[in-house]
Amino acid sequence: MNDKAWPRIVPFALFMVIIGLEEGLRFMDGKAWISIQESTFALLYPLRPLVAVIALFLCRRAYTELCWADLKRRGQTLGSIALGLAVFVLWINMDWTFGALSEPPGFNPGVFSNPNLRLAMTGIRIGSAVLIVPIMEEIFWRSFILRYVINPEFAKVPLGTFTWISFLASAVLFGLAHHFILAGIMAGMAYSWLLYRTRSLAQCVLAHAVTNLALAAFVLNTEKWWFW
Repeated sequence: MNDKAWPRIVPFALFMVIIGLEEGLRFMDGKAWISIQESTFALLYPLRPLVAVIALFLCRRAYTELCWADLKRRGQTLGSIALGLAVFVLWINMDWTFGALSEPPGFNPGVFSNPNLRLAMTGIRIGSAVLIVPIMEEIFWRSFILRYVINPEFAKVPLGTFTWISFLASAVLFGLAHHFILAGIMAGMAYSWLLYRTRSLAQCVLAHAVTNLALAAFVLNTEKWWFW
């Protein structure tokens, strides 16, 4: 694997390591090997965006394909916002049990009795979902994986190059990285389609951020924490 791959892999990999740590602790707690309160699990969450944002910052010069000036294209930007909202609507209607690896516990700030801590953790959760995760995931999935499937020398593949194999493989893998697999596949297809249409990773980040912001507002309003 060439040196250009690592800056696109490491932020996502570190994020997933923290998730794996939490899942491992939940497994041991379920087996009664250890005893951990739900609030303690929730306190682990800030580690995810922390490691990701540090890695993204340190590798920031490598992301030459991420051009924020693309968002000045008003027509494309409005389309990205609309797509992000459409993905949100589909997502909340695709929470079928056969589309989940397990019943997701979700992130419920109500586990914190201290109102200030509850507010802070909610803010961190929203900030992570809207500002950090879309950048991290779009760099990994749409910039790296989508091109790597076409050619391991992915940097030689123009951003937004379409092949059926890369389109389907990346969508399925994206789905498998989420609790609701079918919803994840749908979202992966939608964001990849946007990349093919715009050839802009920034537009994909925007659409992803809009989806996550709408989902955050929905969860806080309905208290359907399993979507978080």
